[in-house]
Amino acid sequence: MLALARPPRQPARLARFAKGDVLLEDPPAPSPPSNSLSGAPSAANVSGDHEFQFFERLVKPEDLSAVFQPIVTLDGGRLFAYEALVRCRIPNFTPPVLFEHAAAMHATGRLGRMIREIAVPLCSGTPLFVNLHPNELEEGWLVRPDDPVFSHDDDIYLEVTESAPMTHFDLCVSVLREVCGRAGVHLVIDDLGAGYSNLNLIADLEPRIVKLDRKLVQDLHKKPRQQKVVAMVVRLCEDLGATVVAEGIETRDEFRACVDSGAQYGQGYLFARPAYPVPPIMWPLAVWASEPPRTLPQGQGYP
Repeated sequence: MLALARPPRQPARLARFAKGDVLLEDPPAPSPPSNSLSGAPSAANVSGDHEFQFFERLVKPEDLSAVFQPIVTLDGGRLFAYEALVRCRIPNFTPPVLFEHAAAMHATGRLGRMIREIAVPLCSGTPLFVNLHPNELEEGWLVRPDDPVFSHDDDIYLEVTESAPMTHFDLCVSVLREVCGRAGVHLVIDDLGAGYSNLNLIADLEPRIVKLDRKLVQDLHKKPRQQKVVAMVVRLCEDLGATVVAEGIETRDEFRACVDSGAQYGQGYLFARPAYPVPPIMWPLAVWASEPPRTLPQGQGYP
């Protein structure tokens, strides 16, 4: 694996005095800002019985945190963007379970806002993908002018999962077009192939990026017929003006098959697991050459 690592710490400095040299340790690096949702401004504004039930009795803001996973170019391992993901320290509260409870208790809007309030500042200067639940669109949270997505200093990509139905489709489309009509905000169709597989969604919503679900990527190198399907979907997305991210790449063979399909970007454990602070990219150079792994400065791909 090729590790795109951060520069090593500089050695300690020597100061010269009349009685000899004194070793001066550099001050310790400052701790990174907290990624806990307890620091989100919206956490202090929980209102209504449903939100109170969710954030006080089911899960507390301090139980939640934001982590980040890189999305890389498949032709060289260069960083394209980070995706912000939520994690809960309560056992079995995976993100889908968390948002399922939030939707049932009418708390998805505040939960999504809190995630953005923490994640956006932590990725200053870098394109960022954030996930949206359809209920956030129906409840009007995202159109508020003070939403963090509108203050980010780089591109924002809003992910709407293809596997979740929109009960008020016309309203959701209207909200998405209003938000994505502002500079630097783009739409992403997430998890294509996971659920409803409604290719019309790509035509209707005109996304900038389409993300292929892990189910299409898993063991892709072993499935010739699925390879043809994935390559066809990639060509369709390109014809409709969207680029493709292959999600859930975990092995070198899957990586090679995704490259062969024509997908432009990749995401998965092969490159980095979700973490905070943002993790370095591990690049599988050995896929293309029999060279030993090498370490390069952060941000470089292989030659």
